[in-house]
Amino acid sequence: MVLVGGLRYGVVVDVRTLMRRSAQFHADRPAVIEARGRRVDGTERPRRELTFAQAWDRGVRMANGLLSLGLAPGDRIGVLEDNTLESVDLFCGAAIANLVRVPLYPRNSRDAHVHMLSHTDCRALIVSGSHAEAVAGIEQDVDSLQHIVTRDTSYEQWLNSFSPTDPDPVVGEDDWFIIRHTGGTTGRSKGVGYTHKTWLDAGRDWFYAFPPVQMGDVCQHAGPISHGSGYLFTPMWLSGGVNLLIPKFDVDEVVATMETEKVAYGFLVPAMLNAIVRHPTATSRDWSNLRCIQIGGAPIAADTALLARSVLGDCLYQGYGQTEAVPITMMGPTEWFSTVKGSDPLRSAGRPLPFGDLAIVDPDTAKPVAGGEEGEIAIRCDGQMSGFWRNEQATEERLKDGWVLTGDIGRIDANGYLYVLDRKDDMIISGGFNIWPAELENALASHPDVIEAAVFGVPHERWGETPYAVVQVKPSSTVTADQLIDLCRAELGSYKKPAVVELTSDELPKSPVGKLARKTLREPHWAGFDRRVAGS
Repeated sequence: MVLVGGLRYGVVVDVRTLMRRSAQFHADRPAVIEARGRRVDGTERPRRELTFAQAWDRGVRMANGLLSLGLAPGDRIGVLEDNTLESVDLFCGAAIANLVRVPLYPRNSRDAHVHMLSHTDCRALIVSGSHAEAVAGIEQDVDSLQHIVTRDTSYEQWLNSFSPTDPDPVVGEDDWFIIRHTGGTTGRSKGVGYTHKTWLDAGRDWFYAFPPVQMGDVCQHAGPISHGSGYLFTPMWLSGGVNLLIPKFDVDEVVATMETEKVAYGFLVPAMLNAIVRHPTATSRDWSNLRCIQIGGAPIAADTALLARSVLGDCLYQGYGQTEAVPITMMGPTEWFSTVKGSDPLRSAGRPLPFGDLAIVDPDTAKPVAGGEEGEIAIRCDGQMSGFWRNEQATEERLKDGWVLTGDIGRIDANGYLYVLDRKDDMIISGGFNIWPAELENALASHPDVIEAAVFGVPHERWGETPYAVVQVKPSSTVTADQLIDLCRAELGSYKKPAVVELTSDELPKSPVGKLARKTLREPHWAGFDRRVAGS
């Protein structure tokens, strides 16, 4: 064990200690920037910046503020926010206090917020002022919730009232660090817990194939750090890079910011990339600082990838994984756009990373299939979940002998390229967000005129896929398609609503055992496609 600057060094595998070390070594360098732009009300949002020392000081004060509420290491704390400078207070503060962050998603419904807070027994909730109304009075619906801290006009005074002395609790590599949520097949999301070690392992694997980060490199988070972009936050911090936060994706602002802030790294879902490279000013911008734009969260169309390369240059990287186990494949621009005998890299999801296993198994038996054959994609890697949070049944279904069964159908060719072809289940990925048909079907079925509903994904030019609903209604029904779409929007959030509702008085098709035959209804919409997952 070696002492440097009063800190203990040895084999360190917890996020808090490594972030603290980086904050010390890069104290006067910029750590976080909130990009300038316009707020929802049309007023100007100024550019704001924190050094590592300033961001860490705020994190320490946040940690002490949370501990003063009676929270103890290991307690869960929910957070509902956009990408702002203040969001880093809790990112750092929870790690410093050894609390477990539970990100809520602004586009989700109130019912989803209640579920996520309840089943993780969150004792506190941090909420930005812009989202306070969405959770007003939510403590009445969540038994464990004792404290709500709102980032309103009194927030800075509240934060600064706490000590700047690091509380320095003991943190172990197997302590929980964050619980992220996936969609649930019954409409209830499942919590995926990362320990400090597995979160660091995932970050290591994300950056394994990337160009090395230099001090001062800027990583733009155009998507929420509660989602895929959040995997890049910690590695950038640990390397002395700058995390540039975009509160809300606006393509005009994002394109301008990428140029003016000299962005080098970033994470984009295909729909965002598509909007950026088709922007009227895209071809006249200076993209010379770009080194790595990671594309993930949803399949990408070949024409979008090719256009993006022609506009942005050779900076595109693509990987595959899911919240339960990510990443497992990766490839950079040289490989992605290459010609490989016996393979089609452009239409693949890359090849396995060195520190993980990838297999194709029989969807029914979970046994490996012969090389080149189609089956369910299975992953085993250091950054995978230990199981779903307090959900033994779901864990047993998805974890087999240490392998995570993804629910995606694919194949691996002789050169090791993975091709994602379909989904074993009926999940829809629209603009990078997971949508489960069952939760939409339940919402539709709650209308008194609806007998039954079937929801499935259909191709969409902008979002890759979008939900489509076929709804059997009563003969006397007067409900309209627009009314049912509005019902889904109100119950589940706008991004989950079906793009189309088709009304019918006919009984919906069933399988031999009486289950909804979604694939029968879905198939005509995918005629002419060589795979049953679409990219944007």
